[in-house]
Amino acid sequence: MLAPDDAHLAPLPCLADRPPRREASTGWLGNGQAPLPAIHDEEGPRLPESLPPVIDAHVHLFPDRMFDAIWRWFDQHAWPMRYRLYAQDVTRFLLSRGVTRIVALHYAHRPGMARPLNQFIASLCKDEPRITGLATVLPGEEGAGEILAEAFAMGLKGVKLHCHVQCFAPDEEAMHEVYEACVRANRPLVVHAGREPKSPAYKCDPHALCSADRIARVLEDYPGLSLCVPHLGADEFDAYERLLERHDNLWLDTTMVMSDYFSSEPPLGLIRSRPDRIFYGTDFPILPYAWDREIKRIAALGLPEEHLAALLGGNAARFFGISETAP
Repeated sequence: MLAPDDAHLAPLPCLADRPPRREASTGWLGNGQAPLPAIHDEEGPRLPESLPPVIDAHVHLFPDRMFDAIWRWFDQHAWPMRYRLYAQDVTRFLLSRGVTRIVALHYAHRPGMARPLNQFIASLCKDEPRITGLATVLPGEEGAGEILAEAFAMGLKGVKLHCHVQCFAPDEEAMHEVYEACVRANRPLVVHAGREPKSPAYKCDPHALCSADRIARVLEDYPGLSLCVPHLGADEFDAYERLLERHDNLWLDTTMVMSDYFSSEPPLGLIRSRPDRIFYGTDFPILPYAWDREIKRIAALGLPEEHLAALLGGNAARFFGISETAP
């Protein structure tokens, strides 16, 4: 937990340090016609030494042109980017500030993109061993299982998919090939299957595609699949807390939800109830606030030291198979 000299981490946010609350019915992005505001909060120079080892398990790395396109989309439809850094600069930024390791996520939104994207991530991992890279594929594209097998052979340690961007439901037929490839290779899967943030700028309706009930069917059909739903399953926090009790192969990450930025209150009960199956992530660099905003709030919860250590690093190491002796 926090040491007395970590004063810059201790204060919880004041009401002026977050966007105004929206009605839940409008979704986290409201009507999607205007982006949410940036928060000009102070950032720390690095993580305090008193924290346990920190793995940021939700970092986005893309080729430069894809980052340019992502920034344009977020500027128009979601929130302004505070950190306009390309892949190698993203890695240097976090590792130089005390993050022990990062898990690199990406996704393909058209057929034919996955192979070069996976090669890009594998190359970054080769140059920087503190990156744990995941593969991606477009569900339903020809040879999806073969694409993933090739990615695993290159050293990628799991798979990242995004229902909102790739427009698929977790329990649809095309996903079976992906699940089977992960189980066969004993690789975990991270899939953004929570309903939020919903935006009319997506080409599909996340609330129609995503639900905790759909994820429950996947967990039941594939008990050998290690599955993480990011953002604590937003916005179905209670439903995902119940799923954690029923399924040992389900995990969640904290990404952005504990930042006190969106319309709903952070689900503190969920964090405290399952410190063994939740891990820390940020969405860096796709953030409208300080890079360490979320970890400040997590550290200020006063969790037992062993729970904080699991949440900030230990659980991600277990889920992704990261060795404690790795560089």
